[in-house]
Amino acid sequence: MNKYTIRFNKSRGQPGRGSEDHVWRVFENDQEFIVKNVKINVSSWGEKTGMDWSICCYGLMHIEKETSTAIIEQNGNT
Repeated sequence: MNKYTIRFNKSRGQPGRGSEDHVWRVFENDQEFIVKNVKINVSSWGEKTGMDWSICCYGLMHIEKETSTAIIEQNGNT
């Protein structure tokens, strides 16, 4: 399983940071994904990461490209 850290995208709409609708930054281990929606179907907790607070969890992620939704589940299947 991977560790995920989810934060609000404060730089959305800027070059390389997604559109105004891409409001979530999802970090899978050390790789970042910028998405419009997030569904967390596993246990999660809050954790301070630097100056910001994040939602964290363990699981497997699948991205629905049509809706730009990151779905985190126990087994990675939707």
